[in-house]
Amino acid sequence: MTDTTTSTEAPLTRPQTEVDHLAEKYFDAMVELSPIQATYLGVPGREDELDDLSPAGHAAHSDLRRATLAELATATPMDDVDRVTIAALTDRLELAEQRHAAGLDEMALNVLASPLQLVRDIFDLMPQESEAHWQTFAVRMSRIPAALEGYRESLLAARERGLVSPRRQVVACAEQSRDLTADDGYFATLLTRAQTADGPLEGNVKAELAAAANVASAAYGTMADWLERELLPHAPEADACGRERYALESRYFLGATVDLEETYAWGQREVASLHAQMMEIAEGLEPGASVARAVEVLDSDPTYQLHGTDALKSWMQERADEVIRNLTDVHFDIPEPVQRIECMIAPTQTGGIYYTGPSDDFSRPGRMWWSVPKGKTEFLTWNELTTVYHEGVPGHHLQIAQTVYRSALLNRWRRLESFTSGHAEGWALYAERLMAELGYMDDPGNRMGWLGGQSLRAARVVIDIGVHCGFEAPAEVGGGAWDYDKAWTYLTRYGFMDEKTLRFELNRYLGWPGQAPAYKIGERLWLQLRDEVKRRQGDAFDLKSFHRRALDIGGVGLDTLRAAVLEEF
Repeated sequence: MTDTTTSTEAPLTRPQTEVDHLAEKYFDAMVELSPIQATYLGVPGREDELDDLSPAGHAAHSDLRRATLAELATATPMDDVDRVTIAALTDRLELAEQRHAAGLDEMALNVLASPLQLVRDIFDLMPQESEAHWQTFAVRMSRIPAALEGYRESLLAARERGLVSPRRQVVACAEQSRDLTADDGYFATLLTRAQTADGPLEGNVKAELAAAANVASAAYGTMADWLERELLPHAPEADACGRERYALESRYFLGATVDLEETYAWGQREVASLHAQMMEIAEGLEPGASVARAVEVLDSDPTYQLHGTDALKSWMQERADEVIRNLTDVHFDIPEPVQRIECMIAPTQTGGIYYTGPSDDFSRPGRMWWSVPKGKTEFLTWNELTTVYHEGVPGHHLQIAQTVYRSALLNRWRRLESFTSGHAEGWALYAERLMAELGYMDDPGNRMGWLGGQSLRAARVVIDIGVHCGFEAPAEVGGGAWDYDKAWTYLTRYGFMDEKTLRFELNRYLGWPGQAPAYKIGERLWLQLRDEVKRRQGDAFDLKSFHRRALDIGGVGLDTLRAAVLEEF
């Protein structure tokens, strides 16, 4: 792919082609169908609406995908950028259509990334600086009951096809719904957080927000009851989705086809290797110490302790800004708008850490969010520094915001909506490893934190593939068929986090097959690509140029990325 800009020169405009117009036509139609996605991507318009989550809404998306695929099939590329667009968009839409035909859209219900969460989560990204913002906020919130009603129609349609998420997911999602409606939950505490640039929200707009919060809270309460009454009796006890569905989900999340048996075996080898490295650090911290003992030593070290969410937020921001200063024009081209990232404490209390990209014009910057669990006031930096690199720079922020910036090179679908978990999460893990390679993880505690995160991601590969595909469990957990107890034993042996977090992690793997392994498998594919480019270029290989060239392609599937970087189209 031709490199058209650097971080210091004015962008050179690439004329839009017919393929670009086709991709942008799809993008415009897609965000018209999905106000939630429009807000997520920072596209203005319809901020007071929510998606049609009914079967009719899913059918409309399917119609759009099929019409676009028909046009792509006859499109003529003008250059390498077009060739990548055609390959990437075709891949994404074909896999989405296969998932739709399998009923996976309508049955979607899990503890992290289903419509149940997306309907609530989108409010975190809405502007909240003025009374007008809050009025729009309130109107959208008042439409939550209708959105959840459409969602229930889809869940019922899937139930009629015998497609219901496992019992464990249904129970947990009902609990999540009730948590939102609790006295200290999101809706009850919303008014206390409602501020404008001039101070607390008052008057009619405050009353409108209170009314909207009440109806939304009631809707989630209704949803919890409905899940237990209408879905739970039909939910299968087994967590596994089966080999056939898993193969589809793996391709969807990776944008690549991998040998599942080989990857399962590789995951176990990777876990063992990482554990051995952690044992070396443990020995250095305290002779004869186990990894678990080393974690206790690090946890008790005041050097790594933060007290309160204000201190956590400041630490996140300082570390993120520091690495941007250090890496700009050294290992990466980082355009000026991308050099800004906001670190935020999320209004929810799930315990997750995540990134949201900037708007197209960068008026809303890229943000790193920390959703702090209820009652948690103490934080440990030794196991979280690697997360700052994962979510910020050189991780998701650099990857996503830099792509948004490339308006001179890429159409809006390529910049804003082309996303594949394996590409995104694989890059973020690669970014963590790169920081270790550059010496940022030399401190024993920080290095242990990085290796611990890697260990968790490798254990995911083993558990996720093993459980869902029905492969034999490792001998260390008893061999034979996987079950929840074996998965829990394996996860707690190699994932060094608190029990509540690990329980959520395991529920996530069991309810969202194929996504969690995309992190470590994606990193593996990124590293293989870098090695292949180094092999081909020899002494001419330049790491900064490799990063720039690969990131300029955008968030395409990993098979498409490899072909583009190696110029195999």
